[in-house]
Amino acid sequence: MASSFSLDTPRLRLYLSHPDLAPAVSAYLRRNRAFLTPFQPLRPPGYEKEEQQRVLLQEDVDAYEVGTGLRLWLAPRKSADEIIGFAHLSNIVRGAFCSCFLGYQLDAAHKNQGYMTEALEQVMALAFGPLGLHRVEANIMPRNRPSLRVAEKLGFHSEGISPRYLAIQGVWEDHVHMVRLNEELPPPM
Repeated sequence: MASSFSLDTPRLRLYLSHPDLAPAVSAYLRRNRAFLTPFQPLRPPGYEKEEQQRVLLQEDVDAYEVGTGLRLWLAPRKSADEIIGFAHLSNIVRGAFCSCFLGYQLDAAHKNQGYMTEALEQVMALAFGPLGLHRVEANIMPRNRPSLRVAEKLGFHSEGISPRYLAIQGVWEDHVHMVRLNEELPPPM
């Protein structure tokens, strides 16, 4: 599987977005359509097709190159050609803010096995290490208990509810605003 670089955890390989991942990403999305749909915005027709994913993966590459985003695709090390989810740091802002948003999702067949926690530990190490961020924010629907548990295990805490925060399947959904701070990072000068 092609990617400009990858990171390893004990059970996973994390691939940086690259257009060559389109077939595996498309297969992941098709396989998980019913599982993921209740937690996602409405998607345009053709969203899961390889051609569309190739375009979106190139957008990820572009965001990475300008320093505003980082998407890592998860694959089990024992079958490194199968995508089973992603972790995404988006809207990376520097300067006095030093912050970003965290998004993540996992294949239904691999839930409740600790894969996402394992992957996000690596992602948080990147965010608070080489990326030099102070604040990582994750906004999670209150009914998505598994996702909230993952964030809590990783040391995120709730800053409250954001009413009607994001349109999910055509409905404005409340989200729990979860945050983790890098207390070791000094303020920028």
